[in-house]
Amino acid sequence: MIRKIILFCVVVGFANTVTAQFIKERSINAQIGLGLTVPYNSVDDVSSTGFFIQGEYVLTVKSWLELKPYFGFITTNSNGEDVNGNPSPEFAEATAVFLGGKFRLRAPIPYVAPYIELGIGTSVGKFTTITAFDVVDKSGLAYHIPVALGLELGKNHGVDLGFTYYFQPQEKQFSGAVAVGLSFPID
Repeated sequence: MIRKIILFCVVVGFANTVTAQFIKERSINAQIGLGLTVPYNSVDDVSSTGFFIQGEYVLTVKSWLELKPYFGFITTNSNGEDVNGNPSPEFAEATAVFLGGKFRLRAPIPYVAPYIELGIGTSVGKFTTITAFDVVDKSGLAYHIPVALGLELGKNHGVDLGFTYYFQPQEKQFSGAVAVGLSFPID
């Protein structure tokens, strides 16, 4: 799995250095938002909140397709309560760095363009999931599957509003964010 991620990053990096003709535009997308961590299996509805930040190097192939190597950070902490404010022994927390690659499919609509993203990446950090079904307290390296839904706004789609999630099967949780991003063209 790690070999595939490294191969993807090398291929994207090589395409950039060669100035491949299939890349139409390049930009940097910076996102910040409310970080969330939720366990896969839980008796109580629990979630932890915190901080999320991410940077992406955006390679636009077509008006509807982008390749995006990314680097991000999330930290979340439980308050010991479920979503209704009742005390709960269950929780999921994460403090991690994300690294990987994904692609974005975007509807080429002016001013408001919906999108979906999929990819694969690796997480490095500390993950804790304590529920009636799972007990995971892990530090180190693990893979994740990024999925995002959102809207690009503006004349040049320079503002990004979205829900970004990182599904982490080994940690029995997913981390994510409600995030706002800004794009800065490089070319």
